[in-house]
Amino acid sequence: MPLTGTRKWLNEVIFGTDTPAGKYFDVVLIWAILLSVTLVVLASVESLWVRFGETFYQLEWFFTALFTLEYITRIYCARDRREYVTSFYGVVDLLAILPSYLALIFTGATYLMVIRLLRVLRVFRVLKLVRYLSDANILMRSLWQARRRIFVFYTSVLVLCIIFGSIMFVVEGPRHGFTSIPKSIYWTIVTITTVGFGDITPHTPLGQAIASMTMLIGYSIIAVPTGIVTAELAHEIGREKQLARCHNCGKAGHDADAEYCKQCGYRLEDFEEPLEEGG
Repeated sequence: MPLTGTRKWLNEVIFGTDTPAGKYFDVVLIWAILLSVTLVVLASVESLWVRFGETFYQLEWFFTALFTLEYITRIYCARDRREYVTSFYGVVDLLAILPSYLALIFTGATYLMVIRLLRVLRVFRVLKLVRYLSDANILMRSLWQARRRIFVFYTSVLVLCIIFGSIMFVVEGPRHGFTSIPKSIYWTIVTITTVGFGDITPHTPLGQAIASMTMLIGYSIIAVPTGIVTAELAHEIGREKQLARCHNCGKAGHDADAEYCKQCGYRLEDFEEPLEEGG
């Protein structure tokens, strides 16, 4: 059923980015999101909370009321309300306002409001950057294609950590902080990843020799997952170049003999940028 009257106007302003009003609404919304997240971050600083706690509290409920009203309005003017509520942006919009209400029941839930930062992803629509999301898709596909090799790699590292952790537990023992095998495995993970917290350190010559070997192993394998992902990324980039890409919306994955974009309908070859309205 087509939208009419107020619902149609609200839909064009809230969901549209092609009109001046729609662009202005999205820009104002993004600034409100950034200010709200900044407020949450500042409120976590104890010295600032002591001085401006009441102001932070009032501003936070102001933004919560504002975003709640916006969410309800989006549901009201959406062409397909169920589709919007279950979409990625619809779920994020809901999660952006829930922490304030949950904080009335659960202490500390207010800090979950930093999830509002996800709403800034709308900047891709506002600035017409949707076509660049295809590059992110290439990276995600590369990670997915390399998932088995990455799993095997991390399983091997875990086995090494268990072995070295068990050895260190036997060599160093509780008197040097290695009170259990899980604690020793924790030390091994910290060492093999070159983090080196220093809360547990070996004291015996044999333990220090094993620690040195663990560190060298850490340096030797740290580049392995990078190489795996890089190889898959190069493969995906090469495959992407072989696919026809629409210069209008950035949609890739068309058949080799396709003449028109299956998403926006523009011609894939000899594309000319359409004139702006009034141009």
